[in-house]
Amino acid sequence: LKCVQHLVKEEQFKKTKAIVEKFGAPGSVGEILQKKLLERKDKKANWVYDYWLEDMYLNNRLALPVNSNPAMVFPKQAFRDHKDALRFAARLICGVLEYKALIDKGKLPLDFARGQLAGTPLCMEQYYRLFTSYRYPGLKTDTLKVDLNAASSVPEHMIVACKNQFFLLDIVANNKQLNEAEIFLQLEKIMKMSENAEERLPPFGILTSDGRTEWAQAREALIKDQANCDSLALIESCICVVCLDEPCGIPPSDTNRALMMLHGGGGERNGANRWYDKSMQEWMGCVGWCGIVVVIRTGSPFRTVQPSSTRALPPPRRLLWKCNSHVQALLEASGDRLQRLVDNLDMDVFAFETYGKEFIKKQKMSPDAFIQISLQLAFYKCRGRLVSTYESASLRRFQEGRVDNIRSATAEALAFVRSMTDERATFTDSEKMKRLKDAVKAQTDYTIAAITGMAIDNHLLGLLKVSKQLNMEKPEIFCDETYLASNHFTLSTSQVPTTVEMFCCYGPVVPNGYGTCYNPQPHHIVFSVASFWENTETSSAVFVKALNEGLLEIRDLCNRSATADIKPPESNPAAVMTNGH
Repeated sequence: LKCVQHLVKEEQFKKTKAIVEKFGAPGSVGEILQKKLLERKDKKANWVYDYWLEDMYLNNRLALPVNSNPAMVFPKQAFRDHKDALRFAARLICGVLEYKALIDKGKLPLDFARGQLAGTPLCMEQYYRLFTSYRYPGLKTDTLKVDLNAASSVPEHMIVACKNQFFLLDIVANNKQLNEAEIFLQLEKIMKMSENAEERLPPFGILTSDGRTEWAQAREALIKDQANCDSLALIESCICVVCLDEPCGIPPSDTNRALMMLHGGGGERNGANRWYDKSMQEWMGCVGWCGIVVVIRTGSPFRTVQPSSTRALPPPRRLLWKCNSHVQALLEASGDRLQRLVDNLDMDVFAFETYGKEFIKKQKMSPDAFIQISLQLAFYKCRGRLVSTYESASLRRFQEGRVDNIRSATAEALAFVRSMTDERATFTDSEKMKRLKDAVKAQTDYTIAAITGMAIDNHLLGLLKVSKQLNMEKPEIFCDETYLASNHFTLSTSQVPTTVEMFCCYGPVVPNGYGTCYNPQPHHIVFSVASFWENTETSSAVFVKALNEGLLEIRDLCNRSATADIKPPESNPAAVMTNGH
């Protein structure tokens, strides 16, 4: 009730309040569902993990690029030619293999929380699934399969995509892992093989960019042929997919690099040079654009390995596909749908250079809470109201913990943004400052509640899922228009901080929304803002302009308030005495 009261009309809230109170009354449906949830808690390491995975990802029928798979864009590299790009790719692959070796030996150093409640040890289970999981498309729901025996079951291999062709890169030869120089030579061979037009096959990777049901149907058509089954089996069991992209002839801005990472620019560019179901995809452009389509821990860049001797190795193998007229029609339809998604995405990567987290810390405020309030102010400037907002909160303090939601559109944030946009100048700086501090405190308190398992979204999801499992009629609370609106996240946000200059990006989660990711650095903040062109209510450029304005206005407010605190009144000596100066 506290989360929604200030976001809905009074009449609607009264109706919601009655429904909520009825749901929570002694002997009510809510009490029965809560009891069942407590029973589940006793049987499971993590009572919400399966529910969350299904609801957040597997049941979602939208295409993975833009809608689901986030991308991490690495610092731009200065490649002189394609050999430099391949050397970097070889180094990146070696870095991945070193990292995987740590995982396989169970020697990954334990992560500890930073930010709020710093120092708590965090669950490491996600890392151990990083190279062994694969998302299979399904007609109604996807399946995430994790091969826990992957290290022993098949020879270790990667898949390299180049010119929309897929190649098998064995990373072990004669029981010895390939070194960096050998990987480089194999990548060179792959590049040469991909240029052979006579052997070129249709762009099968484009199918994985489609809606999940469409891809599941296409996969059923593919597996009628053994050659396709064999190729799929190799992709589905690989460590990761490495995408070597063609130059795409567009300026190398951060925004364009983000777009290429998320969707490859469609079938005409590199959109088919991907395999979106694999949870680990590294991506490399010949002009120094690179990144990764899954977020792993970021630290210092991969170390340079000195060239070493190379062995005579069997050449990499092209994956073969059989295509008939039906499959050809499916490829064309998938390509058309990806192009519509590409044309619809309105992305703006914005580096705010005026200040970063050091200035915010000097105000004795949490950088994340401060930035979240700034996003609320930007949205209010654009639309004159606040909306249901999602900020992901890590639950890794718990075993198998993933995320819950920090609902950043608090009543305190609304009070603050109203004071900042009031054209009648009714609020003094000290009133605005008090409201800013109240908003930051409310945001910080909610963050602490969420990361310690005390937020509302996972709990409500759990109650809803239990009611479905009991084949109950859907409880009234979950049909209420306020509940439905509260789960329409017009603003979907996430902080992804890194120690090196890189940034994360993803699309909006609703058609009329924004997807906003940010990376606070000491003296600047990188934002990626995404929306859809088709929706007339949103514009990434307009949002970025409002965000820039708001961040400057809040800085000015903080600076004026700091000056007012230091400066003694000048004119009245009596006032000076009473103030104790």
